[in-house]
Amino acid sequence: MNVIEADVHSSLRDFLRQHGNRNFPHHLTMARLISRALRLGRPALMQTGSSVSKYCLSYLTPILLGDWSVIVIAPKATQQYLLETEIPKLQQWLGNNKKVRSGDRWQLGDQLLLTSPQSWLSDRLGSQDKFPANIPTIIDRADNLEEWTRQLLTISITVGDWDTLLQSTPQAQELIRNTRIKLTKSIFARPENPYRNYVLLASELELINRLCETLNQQQILTGKFGQFWQQQADKSNVSWIARDRDRGSLTINLAPARVSKQLSSIWQQQPVVVIGSFLDAEAEATTYRQRVGLNFEILTLKFTPNRQNNHIQLYLPDRFPMPNSRDFRQSFLAESLLLVGLSSSIGGLIVVIADDVPLQGQVGSVLAGEFGSRVKVEKTKVQKDNILICGWSFWNQHQEFLPIPRLLIIATLPIPSLENPLVANLVKYYKDQRQDWFRLYLLPAALKTLEQTTVPLRESQSIVALLDNRVNFRSYGKTILSALEPCARINYIDPTWFGYPDS
Repeated sequence: MNVIEADVHSSLRDFLRQHGNRNFPHHLTMARLISRALRLGRPALMQTGSSVSKYCLSYLTPILLGDWSVIVIAPKATQQYLLETEIPKLQQWLGNNKKVRSGDRWQLGDQLLLTSPQSWLSDRLGSQDKFPANIPTIIDRADNLEEWTRQLLTISITVGDWDTLLQSTPQAQELIRNTRIKLTKSIFARPENPYRNYVLLASELELINRLCETLNQQQILTGKFGQFWQQQADKSNVSWIARDRDRGSLTINLAPARVSKQLSSIWQQQPVVVIGSFLDAEAEATTYRQRVGLNFEILTLKFTPNRQNNHIQLYLPDRFPMPNSRDFRQSFLAESLLLVGLSSSIGGLIVVIADDVPLQGQVGSVLAGEFGSRVKVEKTKVQKDNILICGWSFWNQHQEFLPIPRLLIIATLPIPSLENPLVANLVKYYKDQRQDWFRLYLLPAALKTLEQTTVPLRESQSIVALLDNRVNFRSYGKTILSALEPCARINYIDPTWFGYPDS
């Protein structure tokens, strides 16, 4: 063991002895390996199976004790938590005065810089020279790296872009207005869907192409319209329309189906340590690495949660109706009412996740009839004794800002719906490439969502009722169950879980 690795090991061990190990038993191993990666400038990928608050000491300690400068990439909320809570406490313990700040570019004298994924990716993909090469970089919350990159690379033509085009090209105003009117009529003639996204039809794409070709011939095609026109012919891109009927507005979007090609060019610019709660079902993270362009030799580790203290209580009935059967809706309503009623004795937030909008309304009505104003439907302001009913999209967006539920009831697995035009576009891309679209796209997306959902629940040993019987009968069921480990799994309702010890 190198001197710095031994120093990190002993310092973190002493810190944990005084402040507790946070139910993450892999602190010292992870800290030593990150120290080694930073010292040798070698890449690493680590799946923690835990939340940032549990494992962050494992990379902050080697960063602060080493004689290296480091960039940490993390979302704003994570940066704020590290800057206000973890780093001051750890620096005080270590007697360390290393310069720490948050910013969107590197400055002379920086030693630890925290920056957002958007700032770093836009620099690396756009050659903005805001961050020097060869500075060791740690990417935290990398579960969302693919989504961050796709969002950054998405070309979106908004109402403002149409107005700008009209003002900058007065000689073509009639053509621009006519094109815009025809597109608006075509798009708003379509029936409503819960995703508010729509596939760009061939006739609509032809309208945009005709406008761009005309403007290009006159050498007045610029801005996002020029970018869209240049890239829409690339079959590796997908296009869709987002429509807001209430505001009468629409946004035309174009994005790469896969971002591995774009990301593969940035990894050699600096040594990286990629950290996430759940990146892949496999320890080698083969599928994840393919999706983000990590196509080179890299140290990969997957830490398992503490089986004694970090498990969920999983209720998975084996005779429940399938989600597509006529009996599912009534059975789900009855089971939800029973589980919520039992949970009244243990307190805590109860969350019911159902993606089907009519089912959300029905379960909301049934539960409100029994529990009144405690029931909230897709509301962010909830109390610990409330019953929140929402879809997977809402839960993914707001989970980290809500109380940890004591009971989570899941109607269906978070497998992206092919009714979502964006999902359908991505599936079509995989089909066109003759690739396994379920294994490479839909299943990894579902596993990631499940893991992100259950990580905080493990720490409170919450109850998860999974009422999607496909887990028991489909070939991918074992993979789903493996992602939910460790868990105490039963196929019947155990009253002792709900505080009835004599039942």
